[in-house]
Amino acid sequence: MTDTMVTPGDTLARSGLYRKIADAEFLSTPESAIAASYSADDSEQARNCGLCDLTPVIRTGWRGKTAAEHLQSLGYPVPENPNQALTKDSGETLVRLSRTEFWVLGSLQDMGTAVTEAARQPSPGSDCYPLFCQDSHAWLMLSGDHCAGVMAKLCGVDMRAQSFPPGSVAQTSVARINAIVVHHQVAGTDVFSLLFDAGYHAYLWDVLQDAMAEFSGAPVGVRAFGI
Repeated sequence: MTDTMVTPGDTLARSGLYRKIADAEFLSTPESAIAASYSADDSEQARNCGLCDLTPVIRTGWRGKTAAEHLQSLGYPVPENPNQALTKDSGETLVRLSRTEFWVLGSLQDMGTAVTEAARQPSPGSDCYPLFCQDSHAWLMLSGDHCAGVMAKLCGVDMRAQSFPPGSVAQTSVARINAIVVHHQVAGTDVFSLLFDAGYHAYLWDVLQDAMAEFSGAPVGVRAFGI
């Protein structure tokens, strides 16, 4: 990751939310730019109820009968069952969606550079092929003490800690759109990552902010997670 702050006038690629989050400071990444901070209170906000756009962070996936073995050969921990996730010490999160489909979410520490390198490794054959979820899906991340309370307004799945502990994955409907919700941790903070059709990027951003208002929620940048 290139640790360079950029301004709204720069011509780097940005997420589809750029006009909605133009008041943030932006951080340059190898292929894009990401909201770094909104205020000096971002870290505290993230612990209470924060919303971060991680769409610029690299992610990828594989599907096929030998996909699990391929991921293990690349050094990823593979969850035993579908709808589970495991996070490496370096921050990448591997999400198992079915017996044969896996997504890898990049680490904020390198904005997904390690995932890019993994995606360049040749697949073992016709029983394992790549998925281009970077292009098809947006990525928003809820953080803090009120994640489950926010999601209770938008989703029929009980996402309280006792029912949806870290490592849980739900393929469900959120505000009437299909989404994957992953409960994991980033920099020691409980987060829910939401992955969904990129065409609904701005829509779900607005819906989540509305649901967060009861808990004094607000957008945060990646600096809130020690980046």
